[in-house]
Amino acid sequence: MSNNAVVISGTGIYVPPHTITNEELVAAFNAYVDLQNAENAAAIAAGTHPALTHSSVEFIEKASGIKQRYVIEKGGVLDPTRMYPRFQERPDDEISLMAEIAVVAAKDAMAQAGKTGADIDAVLCSSANMQRAYPAMAIEIQQAIGAGGYGFDMNVACSSATFAIEQAVNAVKSGSAKCVLVVNPEITSAHLEWKDRDCHFIFGDVCTAVIVERADTATSKDQWEVLGTKLVTQFSNNIRNNFGFMNRMEDSDPNGRDKTFRQEGRKVFKEVVPMAAAHIEAHLAALGKEPTAVRRYWLHQANLGMNQLVIKKLVGAESTVQAGSDVAPLILDEFANTASAGSIIAFHRHRADMQPGDVGVICSFGAGYSIGSVIAKKL
Repeated sequence: MSNNAVVISGTGIYVPPHTITNEELVAAFNAYVDLQNAENAAAIAAGTHPALTHSSVEFIEKASGIKQRYVIEKGGVLDPTRMYPRFQERPDDEISLMAEIAVVAAKDAMAQAGKTGADIDAVLCSSANMQRAYPAMAIEIQQAIGAGGYGFDMNVACSSATFAIEQAVNAVKSGSAKCVLVVNPEITSAHLEWKDRDCHFIFGDVCTAVIVERADTATSKDQWEVLGTKLVTQFSNNIRNNFGFMNRMEDSDPNGRDKTFRQEGRKVFKEVVPMAAAHIEAHLAALGKEPTAVRRYWLHQANLGMNQLVIKKLVGAESTVQAGSDVAPLILDEFANTASAGSIIAFHRHRADMQPGDVGVICSFGAGYSIGSVIAKKL
């Protein structure tokens, strides 16, 4: 191990208190569909308004592999007259919801790494959507845990966590920080269009945290040397969120489609799978490693079929290795798509059995398109 080695010394997670099963979600969605179709019955009969279609548990599980999701609030989501969460507005002198869940995950990671707030000198809050523009969520989290140094927010959609880990690694290598906290608070229930059959089942809420530090300061029993990080972006409109501060200037149709998450799922599947597999293969090759020599892949958790194809491209179509196996564990069925946090949850939950010298790959892929990979070795 080199003198300037950087390690991941701890991870943490916040899991929301509520679950929504596919059965619950479908019942609420179908009730919403029935209300809308009844309200627009005349226009539907005249052919001037399309009838909405029911969802089903079978459709959801076949399309995604998702069986449930965690959410911070479920009553509003399951109300057919509302179909989005109910959050209480908080005064400015109270900790924000996003910071609150980030602190829980941060403290979990800090305990694993044997760190206190005083040991941390940089906080990166990286997620698909921020609760507000400013002050930065990272600075609020920094204050809440008693950290020093600096903090900033960043957004690379579903690759936010891996992109932030590279920034953390670089900060440690350059000497601008000794111990960095990366947090990924994903309140996806607030930017999912629950009224859209094609995507109403996709997301769940969570927050993950990672401690990145110099190897010579690490005291954790579970350390992972970061052998390399690799990032790439390529512009695509196939996953998009148009919600922002300029919306109110545009005089958009108030009855139009919600401006938050939307995607062209089939195009994303077709285009991202080969990109992700080629990215991982090239990253491993640059480090002199073969994909078949990797002990575990902690992949982005968006779609079961997508992960199956990525793994097949890496280890060979004739291989019996599949997504959901020991080599490529899944948390998708339990958590659904948690945006940037998915691959970190997989790493957090599925690494305890690995042995010193084992190599694993954390990889995300999502809107942008953006792909980030972190190759780490168990010490």
